[in-house]
Amino acid sequence: MTQDLYKILGVGRKASDVEIKKAYRKLARKYHPDLNPGDKNAEKRFKEIQEAHAVLSNSKKKKQYDQFGFVGNTPPSGAQQQYSYGGFEGFNFSNSGSASFQDIFKNMFSGSFQHQQQGPEKGEDLYYTMKVGFMDAINGIQTRIKLSRKVACSFCRGKGYIQSGGKRSCQVCGGSGQTPIPVGAMRFSTTCRACKGSGIETGEECSLCHGMGFMQKTERIKVRIPAGINHGSKVRIAGKGNAGRKGGPTGDLYITIEVNSHNLFKREGANIYIKLPITVPEATLGAKIEVPTVYGVSTIKIPPGTKSEQKFRLREKGAPKVG
Repeated sequence: MTQDLYKILGVGRKASDVEIKKAYRKLARKYHPDLNPGDKNAEKRFKEIQEAHAVLSNSKKKKQYDQFGFVGNTPPSGAQQQYSYGGFEGFNFSNSGSASFQDIFKNMFSGSFQHQQQGPEKGEDLYYTMKVGFMDAINGIQTRIKLSRKVACSFCRGKGYIQSGGKRSCQVCGGSGQTPIPVGAMRFSTTCRACKGSGIETGEECSLCHGMGFMQKTERIKVRIPAGINHGSKVRIAGKGNAGRKGGPTGDLYITIEVNSHNLFKREGANIYIKLPITVPEATLGAKIEVPTVYGVSTIKIPPGTKSEQKFRLREKGAPKVG
């Protein structure tokens, strides 16, 4: 495909996944062959839209397209010169680099080709910042946060297709039949192992998630903040990130804790400090005074001759150890 995939869908190059999906749905309805019977132009346009969406909805293919302008190491005519050598059917060599054939064969037999195949992919981790009250950080709390994340499509179970007949563009090579393998500055391709070079896979694209394998969903997620957590600490919630692709595992959610300040207490590590005013007679003669702590009121003895800014320690009245 030599056309600009972004222009085909009518979106900018910085369009989000949601914007790309929205544009695809709108155009797919408009040019669907069932709604335009006998219209060859609509049929051609619909095919272009499908192919553009197959690339731009896949993060790895989109990254390759943004970098090189094509997917599957099949550049537009005239973009670069390709050579085919006898005995290397299925492989294309580009003259755009200086990598030696020794490097190429080393990569071939070290399994580099296999690493290019796109199997199950773990979903992206998500990050969230949560403000917590000073005393809540000391005592620990359970709460819920509202979060929008990608969840596996319930209809196709995250696969992006329904295994009930039909065909679709290969999800590994984007329908080109070739998969790219970088060797230094040289671009090198081989026959796609997933589709054996046909560019087609069996299984009909899921009509609910439009082949993406996931859907955006807003959830209220339960969060447990452990007692004693400090400002800047992170809480990990496994499996609450974005859904994986092609049956891959779901990412995790990482919550960064921001602890609000307190009008009496100041925390440094596990120690908690408080400034307490006393009278001159109490400092001179000594006295027993009540001191507020994060666990309630305690009584301490002030010895005679106590000076201003003098520190006294109450054991085991600091922040609890996390865990």
